[in-house]
Formats: sequence, C-alpha cells, structure tokens
Amino acid sequence: MNSVAIIPARGGSKRIPRKNLKPFDGVPMIARSIQTAISSGLFAHVVVSTDDEEIAELARASGAQVPFMRPAVLADDFTGTAAVIAHALDELRRQGQDFDFACCIYATAPLLQTRFLHQGLNLLEQHPEKSFAFSVCDFGFAVQRALTVDDRGALTALYPEFRDTRSQDLPAAYQDAGQFYWGRSEAWLRGDVLFSPASLPVILPRYLVQDIDTLEDWKRAEYLYAALKAGGELQ
Repeated sequence: MNSVAIIPARGGSKRIPRKNLKPFDGVPMIARSIQTAISSGLFAHVVVSTDDEEIAELARASGAQVPFMRPAVLADDFTGTAAVIAHALDELRRQGQDFDFACCIYATAPLLQTRFLHQGLNLLEQHPEKSFAFSVCDFGFAVQRALTVDDRGALTALYPEFRDTRSQDLPAAYQDAGQFYWGRSEAWLRGDVLFSPASLPVILPRYLVQDIDTLEDWKRAEYLYAALKAGGELQ
C-alpha cells in the first residue's frame, strides 16, 4: 500500500466562511473526508495540506497527519489543486516519504464513498500508461443545447449549431464531480494535465454528486445526504 491521501483545506474560503470546519450532519466537514479516506484502507498516510492552525488541529484530532503547513503563496483564491498536491508531495519527499500514488480528496465531499476510491486506484493500476483517474458524472441534459442570457436579458443558444439537433442525438457530456483525483506521484510532480486523455473517468451517479461552493450547494448536499442516510445507501 504505497499511496497517500492528500486533503487540501485552506482557511480562507470566502463564499462559505470556514466551510472546512462547518458541521455537516453534526460532524465537521473535513472530518468526514478524513474518516472516509482512513476507512477505505487504501492509504499508508492521510495528510491534510492547510495554512490554518485550527484546521490542522482538527485534522490531527480526526486521525490525519499535518506534517507541514502550506505557505501563504499556495493558499490564495487563485492557486489550483495540482500545485497544492505537487507541493505536498515535495514536502513529503523532503521528509523521506515517497509514494507511487497520491489521491487528492476534497475536504468538502460528504457524499464520497470508498467504493469509488477503490475503483480509481484499480483503473490506474490496470492502465500504467495513464496519469490520473478521477470522479465524474454525466450532465442531466445535453450541454450542446444550453442557453445563455445576453446583456439585454434575451435568451440565445450557447451553441447555435446544435439548436435544432435532438438531445438524444447528441453525445453525453461529463463534468468533474469534485470529490477525488487519483494520480501517479510523478504525474502530479511533472504537472501532467488532469483534463486530458492522460486521465480515466470514475463515473458516479448524479445523486451522489454535489460540489459545495455556495450556501445553496450546501443545502442541496444536506438534502441528498439525508435522503441517502434514510435509504441506507451511505457506504
């Protein structure tokens, strides 16, 4: 088991202040991701990358390791996930810890299930030519038939060339599910592109997916979680 889970969790979230620490169904949000990573049995270590001492303290109390603090230059509103994971792997190497695989797990992924983490690692092991495997789900509609509102308030087709095409005749499109990204450590460190043919999809059902960036997102995630909990579908 030569893999590490890295959970990015900066302290400066704007749209939902302190969202990584905010209770979700009675448990701090980040603690859920930590517990899911640990319970999967896939990781030699579960590491939290944070710039925030309160998050670091809670992470340790939840069973994760915080062997370094993330520098401020990697904790602003513009730093991407890949740079944070590469930094974490560099720091771990400096401390004498090297891993074949690294899985980025988002701190705000309360619907994450361990079976999909297993699927992601299995895919990478079966396809040594690929760099990443990450969670996606299909759009519930044909994105080629999307509409936009112009500056006069009028509707128009975003892709006019598909305006008269039946939705059933259009190929399915997928979106990043925002839960996890498995990658070979060398791929993270090289800066391989995630959204590219170097990646493999772990396809999730839409009812298990909810990105959490706004209060509306949070409320929808609570409704989904409650329904899954009542139906005994949480794993």
